[in-house]
Amino acid sequence: MAFRVPTVDVSVVDLTVRLEKKASYEEIKKAIKEESEGKLKGILGYTEDDVVSTDFIGDSRSSIFDAKAGIALNDNFVKLVSWYDNEWGYSSRVVDLIVHIASVKA
Repeated sequence: MAFRVPTVDVSVVDLTVRLEKKASYEEIKKAIKEESEGKLKGILGYTEDDVVSTDFIGDSRSSIFDAKAGIALNDNFVKLVSWYDNEWGYSSRVVDLIVHIASVKA
């Protein structure tokens, strides 16, 4: 489920998932943090800071995982929260696509 928060252009995804394979919330956070620092750096973010929606205005990443906002009810049922500036992040990915298309055509 995604819902709009009362800001000009920041949204948040509240994702509740039943996992097929058991994973603790700490394991999930670790995996997301590793990806945000690895191959998804600049696209996926990770924060353990106390944040509010306005902290993400102008953030070019497509999704910033809020480690403090999620919870695991058990090892098969988790809630993950991720913020994004739906205007700036989207525009950044469009620019990435244009650059990629130009490099393929060249």
